[in-house]
Amino acid sequence: MNRLRYLTAGESHGPSLTAIIEGMPANLELNEGDINRDLARRQLGYGRGGRMLIEKDKVNFTSGVRWGKTLGSPITLSIQNRDWENWGKKMSPVAEDFVEGMAITHPRPGHADLTGVIKYRQDDARNILERSSARETAARVAVGALCKKFLADLGMSVLGYVSELGGVCADASLEDYHERFALSEESPCRTFDAEAEQRMIKAIDRAKEDGDSLGGVVEVAVLGAPVGLGSYVQWDRRLDGRLAYAMMSIQAFKGVEIGLGFEAGRRPGSQVHDEIFHQGDEFVRKTNRAGGLEGGMTNGAPIIVRGAMKPIPTLYQPLQTVDFRTKDAFAAVVERSDVCAVPAAAVVAEAVVAIEMAQAMLEKFGGDAMEEVKQNLQAYGEYVQRF
Repeated sequence: MNRLRYLTAGESHGPSLTAIIEGMPANLELNEGDINRDLARRQLGYGRGGRMLIEKDKVNFTSGVRWGKTLGSPITLSIQNRDWENWGKKMSPVAEDFVEGMAITHPRPGHADLTGVIKYRQDDARNILERSSARETAARVAVGALCKKFLADLGMSVLGYVSELGGVCADASLEDYHERFALSEESPCRTFDAEAEQRMIKAIDRAKEDGDSLGGVVEVAVLGAPVGLGSYVQWDRRLDGRLAYAMMSIQAFKGVEIGLGFEAGRRPGSQVHDEIFHQGDEFVRKTNRAGGLEGGMTNGAPIIVRGAMKPIPTLYQPLQTVDFRTKDAFAAVVERSDVCAVPAAAVVAEAVVAIEMAQAMLEKFGGDAMEEVKQNLQAYGEYVQRF
């Protein structure tokens, strides 16, 4: 069984973010533009903060890629933090650069600050918020873009967009996922409903005026996945569980659902399960309430995953907190932040779903080179057609 794994490293205001990816087959055609497109998409969206004017993320490969193709060895990529030049002393690894009086001791409600300083025995929340920051998602978007390129070579698409923002829902009557995605790519809110987009923008503007922040719901559709990815034989091999884990690992995500999701708990079984038919040489379902996953495995229908993102906890009208040294009451610290990052979160959700789907494809069809993976997939597809 081939296994794809990765690690990310780096702080929000450190010199760079880094990722190491192991398990990607050799001979996948790849260039920096494949990654930079998604890094740029992550930085867009109505309601983003001032840092997006500073950072223009670009990837740099330092191993595993030669002359536009993967080598089969670990791939190392880095993304420079351009804001580092303003933080060299504050984030220096050198003990002699320590500056007295810079510690952050007013933790933000809803953030990792207080729990982190307790857990890691720190006296400065800066040591927590730098790594817990959603800036880390730039590295995961880069890894996800690599996985999307791998999946695209195997005939699969991973498409993310916003279905709800600040309580404003997009009209879900548009069923063509490619069209949803195309419309969303032109939207400042990354949504496919133009009328809802205008109400979303107004909601973001109101929140900005109030010093508040907004959350929402993103949806990811995976098209072209073959039948039988994942497994029911062990709990940790169920693909729906792995996708849910991946989505919930995104900073500020507090809920996930697949297909009907929580609505399935409100309906009778006759209105939940997808009936099976046989047409031509294939099994089909005329509905997709399961969201493309049954028994922890793909069933050939589009995979539909949604994630709920809470409002960003850094508020320009800060909430009540306490100084964890003196225990006195204070307003929470204000860091440069976004009013709404839901449009960017759709790109991050795409990335983490793509990583899990690439892992599932390699488990089923893995080989040392792309040619072998494609041969294995083709042979399996021929078997499925004969079944």
